[in-house]
Amino acid sequence: MSSASTFLSRITDDRRRRVESMKLAVPPHVLRARLGSGRAAGRLERALRRGGPDGPLRLLCEVKRASPSQGVLNANLDPVALARTYAAGGAAAISLVTEPDHFKGELEWMDRVRPLVALPLLLKDFVLDSYQLLDAAVRGADGVLLLAAMLSETELQRLIGESKRLGLDPLVEVHTAPELHGALRAGATLVGINHRDLHTFELDMTLSAKLLPMIPPLVTAVAESGISKPEELTRLRGTRCDAVLMGEVFAASADPAATLSALAAAARGV
Repeated sequence: MSSASTFLSRITDDRRRRVESMKLAVPPHVLRARLGSGRAAGRLERALRRGGPDGPLRLLCEVKRASPSQGVLNANLDPVALARTYAAGGAAAISLVTEPDHFKGELEWMDRVRPLVALPLLLKDFVLDSYQLLDAAVRGADGVLLLAAMLSETELQRLIGESKRLGLDPLVEVHTAPELHGALRAGATLVGINHRDLHTFELDMTLSAKLLPMIPPLVTAVAESGISKPEELTRLRGTRCDAVLMGEVFAASADPAATLSALAAAARGV
């Protein structure tokens, strides 16, 4: 079994167990009763849309406590304080990594951040079950992550449709050209290109340059993982990339506000 299948199968098993426990604690019909009035999807995607080659790259700033590749990034991370820093510093949207077993996140972060931050919020977990979409919508998320490496094209198509019916924008993450083509066939309109290979956890910072030209003009494109320097944003400004997801650079920074200020300037081309 490859390292990727081992990692992904471990994540899958852990998430399924936790989701089943969540269903027992709060059954789906109870969650549905908590849903507010119907809302249209599109809030997150609109915020991340660049609007042309002269526009600034949009910044999707991430709250992440740990990762399998880097270990614990910031054990004392305060999700609310960091989210407020992002909102004040020019982020277009905020990603909350809520997976608990491998990323040390908490679903409750969404409950805490949502009332205090007006920006669109992406709940970044490993979604395998429709229940997770319902839970995200009840918590007030604007979007969810769908990982092409973990889902068949049929599953992806179903979860994209269910997300949008709940008012959620699905960010479909890909790492290869076949995954990208499958995501587009499944109906993805918001695509993240992950520079990190889940087979090895290694970064290929040239990947976005290879895959971005394959993304249709009306699909919003996000570059993800390993981006931490102003010059990297300058390079991406010269492509059809719409937005950049960054998290580890802020978790490791002694002054996230100053780090964001420098990166936001580069995203504007200053």
